Amino acid sequence: MSVLTRDEAQTRAQLLDVHRYTIELDLTTGDETFDSLTVIRFATRADADTFVEVKPAELRSVSLDGQPLDPETLDGDRLPLKNLTAGEHELRVEAAMRYSRTGEGMHRFTDPADGETYVYTQLFMDDVQRVFAAFDQPDLKSVFELSVKAPEGWTVLANGVTEHTDGVWKAAPTPLISTYLVAVAAGPWHSVTTEHRGLPFGLHCRRSLAPHLDTDTDELFEITKQCYDRYHEKFAEPYPFDSYDQAFVPEFNAGAMENPGLVTFRDDFVYRSAVTDAERQTRAMVIAHEMAHMWFGDLVTLRWWDDIWLNESFAEYMGYQTLTEATRFTDTWTDFGVIRKGWGYDADQRPSTHPVAPEAVDDTASALLNFDGISYAKGASALRQLVAWLGEKDFLAGINTHFDRHKFANATLADFIDSLAAHTDRDVHAWADAWLRTTGVDTLTPRVTPGGDGTYALEVERTGSRPHHIAVGLYDLDVADEGRHLVLRERLDLDVPQTEPQPIGKRPTLLLLNDGDLSYAKVRFDPESFEGVRTALSGLPEPLTRAVVWNALRDAVRDGELPAAAYLETARTHLPHETDLALVQGVLSFASTQVADRYLAPEERPTALATLSSLCRDLIRRTEDGDHPGLRLIAVRHFIDVAAHPEPIAAWLADGTVPGGPELDPELRWRILSRLAVLGATDEAAIAAELERDPSATGQEGAARCRAALPDAEAKARAWDAMFATDDLSNYLFTATAQGFWQPEQADLVRQYVPRFYADAVAVAARRGPAIADAVGRWAFPVYAVDGETLSLGEACLREADPIPALRRKLVDQLDDLGRALRVREL
Repeated sequence: MSVLTRDEAQTRAQLLDVHRYTIELDLTTGDETFDSLTVIRFATRADADTFVEVKPAELRSVSLDGQPLDPETLDGDRLPLKNLTAGEHELRVEAAMRYSRTGEGMHRFTDPADGETYVYTQLFMDDVQRVFAAFDQPDLKSVFELSVKAPEGWTVLANGVTEHTDGVWKAAPTPLISTYLVAVAAGPWHSVTTEHRGLPFGLHCRRSLAPHLDTDTDELFEITKQCYDRYHEKFAEPYPFDSYDQAFVPEFNAGAMENPGLVTFRDDFVYRSAVTDAERQTRAMVIAHEMAHMWFGDLVTLRWWDDIWLNESFAEYMGYQTLTEATRFTDTWTDFGVIRKGWGYDADQRPSTHPVAPEAVDDTASALLNFDGISYAKGASALRQLVAWLGEKDFLAGINTHFDRHKFANATLADFIDSLAAHTDRDVHAWADAWLRTTGVDTLTPRVTPGGDGTYALEVERTGSRPHHIAVGLYDLDVADEGRHLVLRERLDLDVPQTEPQPIGKRPTLLLLNDGDLSYAKVRFDPESFEGVRTALSGLPEPLTRAVVWNALRDAVRDGELPAAAYLETARTHLPHETDLALVQGVLSFASTQVADRYLAPEERPTALATLSSLCRDLIRRTEDGDHPGLRLIAVRHFIDVAAHPEPIAAWLADGTVPGGPELDPELRWRILSRLAVLGATDEAAIAAELERDPSATGQEGAARCRAALPDAEAKARAWDAMFATDDLSNYLFTATAQGFWQPEQADLVRQYVPRFYADAVAVAARRGPAIADAVGRWAFPVYAVDGETLSLGEACLREADPIPALRRKLVDQLDDLGRALRVREL
């Protein structure tokens, strides 16, 4: 299938003015395909040839200005339009389109809990062509008028308010939007509606999830309204669409999608089981993130995919900042620092790194690869640094100018920087060159030198080239508390590079660069400060400060400057005293999935698991009074995940509860059963019984994960064939199977599959496309086979096997992480 190049898109944008799409979809034609009729009214500015994109199961008829065109001229996804004359035209395309099971195009899902069927669109990048014919590029905005014929009992949601007569649902015509933002979600939805400031709001989910959505309706609407109101305080341009629906849809690949007026979320956000407040905060952040897109992404849209950061970095920054300002979640930047920022740091140190705003994104296949930690986390960090340097008042003034200049149109990085420059004397163009056009992570290292009078001065060494406006925290031991806590003496503002050393007075116990986490850089400690961290980290007063310290330790492990065992020792010492949920979750995840499972040699892993089990047991004991249910839940989950012996968690499963709580809900039951499967302490009969108890979609995924995890050669063969020999698994069931397959405890059992992975991965990715390729590279890669042979096989695959771009990118990243793990092990 061909990809659209930037040059082709520019040529077509210069030629065409697309006025209106009239789209009729018929969802009553069967389980495999649906009918799609598209009428496009457009004008050409000159006599020329061009093409329209469509990916049909059957292209039935095409006419241009009333004259039939030959459907056989379709070449891949391109239907040529020859000998167009300057002026107005009407294109009519009638086709049967295939439903998807990979979350791309029109995804179809039948709920195993009740047999109800749902469909929804995900048209990002170039998947609109799977649903209707289109001039598919972001800068050919148009009005979309949509009607959908749906089965009786279904509700159809779309970008605009819908009305129905005799089984046909009509959506209000949209304002000018890009093709990839058109959205439909249809099925027997459970819906809850309200109105806010004259605008209809809706929440929608599968009927089987109705009780769980109803439990959280007040919270979801409250967050939505608070964000909506705060954005109207920040932005001069009002919300530009006629409604705001949020649909929680099954088997969704991303976290959410910013379709104007109809945001789609993965329905994992409708909680069936107990969750922590940190997880509720994450859901709230996604709500805030997607709403920010209504302005930055939907109202003003990138011209080409090289500026995807203009969408994602802005929404990421605004999501966290607005949540902090407008909701009960006032400490969101700690979560960003310890969870999201590492995603950006890791991506930025791989061979696949790219600038936040790359200058050359040649085609759509290349653009798809840039939806990563750089476009999200690094870009948001850069914007946070920009606000710290520029000032929020000037930043928001520039944003509002940008909206005013480019509303219902398209814009570029240059347009954005020009809008900011109109409100400041600072050289934002130079800032953009330094921050947005460069790659890699700067490293800041403190050098503390004594003066002649018992005072000290600070010089910051910078590896890298970016300017940084940071805070430096000076912390002293609290002598009144026998040195168990650190108190902030002073927080200094500092620009790096410095013009002269910064006086700091007497030497502090801890000198922390980038305190407050306003910049994007790895930070190191001077020897005295590292000793202060080792002894008193948990005594730091603010969770965001502790996040900066934990990130610095994480970076030091990954860079081979801190032994992995030392990180575990620090976690064992300080995490039992931690109160911030995001920090506990982030540190335990890194300690278990990276340190214990990859960075330590196999013979060291049992000791690491024992350390983590002991740490989690301490947290469980500490929370017996019931005052910290979120902390207890995190500890229970991780105790299960690192269990080396089945007896304690098997007893929990048999009793249906953890002693002292919590009772086991479906998530915890499947988590325990999965670990028991890894340890060889359960069987197919127990898995089948649990699936009968929980026959939901999540239960199906849990069963697939458990079956793939059984330490049995036949079970592994069945799981492998399900992933690679057939194309029957949906995207979620593929992921669940892959998650169960590779286990550190089963290295010998699955060793034969390591060389098979590369050839089979290339083949299935080519057959099933980018979404499955992403799942293959992310979840089916043999991450625990940390050895030179796995690395060599992977490098040969990249050289010789020609994987599709989505898989190639995942393999490049996985192999770089594997090489890093090998280097850490060699210390």
